[in-house]
Amino acid sequence: MRVCVCARPAQLSSAQLSSAVSQRAVPSRSGMSVFRSDLFSGMVAIVTGGGSGIGKAIAAELLQLDGPLLLCSGCSVVIASRRLERLEAAAEELKRCTPELSRPLQVTSIRCNIRNEDEVKNLVASTLKLYGRIDFLVNNGGGQFSSPAASMSLKGWKAVIDTNLTGTYLCCKEVYSAWMQKNGGVIVNIIADMWRGFPGMAHTGAARSAVDNLTKSLAIEWADSGVRINSVAPGTIFSKTAMENYKDLGPMMFQKAVPSIPAKRLGFPEEVSPAVCFLLSPAASFISGATLKVDAGQSLYNVVWQIPDHSAWPVAPEGENVNALREILNNLKSKL
Repeated sequence: MRVCVCARPAQLSSAQLSSAVSQRAVPSRSGMSVFRSDLFSGMVAIVTGGGSGIGKAIAAELLQLDGPLLLCSGCSVVIASRRLERLEAAAEELKRCTPELSRPLQVTSIRCNIRNEDEVKNLVASTLKLYGRIDFLVNNGGGQFSSPAASMSLKGWKAVIDTNLTGTYLCCKEVYSAWMQKNGGVIVNIIADMWRGFPGMAHTGAARSAVDNLTKSLAIEWADSGVRINSVAPGTIFSKTAMENYKDLGPMMFQKAVPSIPAKRLGFPEEVSPAVCFLLSPAASFISGATLKVDAGQSLYNVVWQIPDHSAWPVAPEGENVNALREILNNLKSKL
């Protein structure tokens, strides 16, 4: 997610604020995947950082792609993160939010600090013990905080590098060694819009850039094992969890981002998950070592070409994240 704070921006107009969540009536795909319902029948996926935000949206879409009860065994999803209570709550929510399925959802919560090699080994071993295979790994787990590089402590720097880079490497290595080396599989790494640097969050910019390169390296090293590995680079994606993580800076950070997005609105996790599912699917069978940007062109946009404020893009999928942003925008407008 591309958000950085170097100085307090000027207040946006009410029109600019409203553009972040368009009110135009267009069909919503909330709760519905664009992919065939049995696409991942009988497969098993691990999603790190799967208890919230983008990770939860990815898990939710994978769980939808399991087909009817009598025709297939469904896609089983293991969600992992450091906070078990958040994982368990997410698992229950995923089960409640997909009532149309005719079988119980196969979603399992496993606590794992991806910086800890022993915990990563346990995550992979537990998944294999439960399901006997691992077809997909989605490395979404990560985190960062806003700070100028000159003010960043070594401890803070290392914490982000160890999570976003080393944690991704450990998960890739363990899944490959334990299963994919002999059986093949697909890995998708979630990185960020760091193509022009990441001022205000240099630690995560460095880590995500390294993962982009790691993706390319592993795509070559592991090709003869039938392993495809790609990255997805989201732009500025709003979620309730991201807002909570950035605390008081959150509203201002997301508000500041809108003018720099060609779509003139924020993205949402439900717009990232289809890109991940595409790369996991047979439709991407000849794609490896690539990075797919999901940012509405934000990584290309600069002041050389001004895009006027508009509401020409489809509205975001309805859901808890859109509702949460609407409440924030209404509160901001009331203070103007």
